[in-house]
Amino acid sequence: MVGGLVAWLASFLWRRSARLPLVWPSQKAAAVAGFAGACAYALLAGFGVPAQRTLYMLGVAVAALLSGRAVAVPNVLGTALLLVLLLDPWAVLAAGFWLSFGAVALLLYVATGRLAARHWLRDWLRAQWAVTLGMLPLLLALFQQFSLVSPLANAVAIPVVSLLVTPLALLGSLPGFAWALALAHALLAPLIDFLQWLATWPGALWQQHAPPAWAVPLALLGAAWLLLPRGFPARWAGALLFLPLFVVPPERPAPGGLTLTVLDVGQGQAVHVRTATHDLLFDTGPDFGGAADAGSRIVLPYLRAVGAARLDALIVSHADRDHAGGAASVLAALPVRDFLTSMQDSAPAGRRCIDGESWEWDGVRFRILHPAPADYAEKRPSNAMSCVLKIESAYGSALIPGDIEGAAEAALLARHGAALRADVLVAPHHGGKRTSSPEFVAAVGAREVVFPVGYRNRFGHPHPEVLARHAATGAALRRTDQAGALALRLDGDGLSVAEAREARRRYWHNTPSAISPPPP
Repeated sequence: MVGGLVAWLASFLWRRSARLPLVWPSQKAAAVAGFAGACAYALLAGFGVPAQRTLYMLGVAVAALLSGRAVAVPNVLGTALLLVLLLDPWAVLAAGFWLSFGAVALLLYVATGRLAARHWLRDWLRAQWAVTLGMLPLLLALFQQFSLVSPLANAVAIPVVSLLVTPLALLGSLPGFAWALALAHALLAPLIDFLQWLATWPGALWQQHAPPAWAVPLALLGAAWLLLPRGFPARWAGALLFLPLFVVPPERPAPGGLTLTVLDVGQGQAVHVRTATHDLLFDTGPDFGGAADAGSRIVLPYLRAVGAARLDALIVSHADRDHAGGAASVLAALPVRDFLTSMQDSAPAGRRCIDGESWEWDGVRFRILHPAPADYAEKRPSNAMSCVLKIESAYGSALIPGDIEGAAEAALLARHGAALRADVLVAPHHGGKRTSSPEFVAAVGAREVVFPVGYRNRFGHPHPEVLARHAATGAALRRTDQAGALALRLDGDGLSVAEAREARRRYWHNTPSAISPPPP
């Protein structure tokens, strides 16, 4: 649009000269000026992938005009794609790359090679339908959600912003035209109110689990079939190829089994436990400051991707920000049936973790081992009051002790002793120096020990002495800062571990060194 405005202005001025059109045709001069204006705007806008794509398409069209050659529209898009990848091969990792080129490809697909008489309203409706339908598989794969009101929102927002707000804002950037900014704001403010009103409609946003990878290209093929020109037989059959996006759920453990996923939330902790039909979240990761926290940025997108539309239990072990920082976001976004915590000022729906409480889901038993009821009457440090959860199944057990330290570990040993033994241990207090006493390590006897720590965290977690104690028992030591999220599965096949970094290995990843204790 900016290129078009600059080209129109350049053509208008060029044709007013008696000599310039004789030197160079006004069409070519306008094309070059328009491309220069578009380039300047793209740089001001941050030169993101959508801006690059549009700029390179304009560049190809200008080059064709200057050379006197006719270039097919799909070739223009293909050349722009090639230029983006040559200049920034890693652009393919950005969602905007796929959404930007995908949307333009869809518009070209439904706008070229059609024999029916053209009408602006029909073309506009076809474009809206094509983008909505064709972007659906990508949006579900990338974000596990899409807006059901987006066609209506785009129908109003695109013409208002493109034809009115943006030109006025650009005009207002010139000296003496400050009034244009006020007018642009007067148009934009009611538009924002309208869009916010649309967003509050019941069912305005569809959210679901991440579809299986093979379902995405299948649905894209279905979109291409549905968008074929009128007259092709059985176009409706393309809708059948969309079904796997919605009806194939993520795999869950069989009854009696469980999956324990330690998320990579930096220097903090968030653990998701899944059984055949239930979901539990232990801690919610850190608060990053301001409006950002691990709950909204990491935990909720993960839960949505694995199909956890609700939580049967949320346990916030204690009040420290690296464990409770995302709790408010999780509670606001998901229905939570039961909320347990040791925080004194918990939410109204929360209740205390108390040693002795237990429940069973799908053949898997959950037990709270700490704090004891008497601990709440004493003023103890937050870490000492951490909830401790023991999970037992027919195929193995896991222990999640929060941020307890030496004194609390000793109290646990005195009260429960052999009941602490577990196959999987989420290391207490991220492997801090005052944790994992030799007696505690020996009592648990874990085969897998997970340290939820942030990369190069300022606390030096996990401490080398703690690593050495666990390594001496023969346990496998794993860290979220090196392996990413860790999914530990206990089922009929025994204990298996999947590391996110290993499952999604990329050539630019550094290979983490093996965890080994310091030399004696």
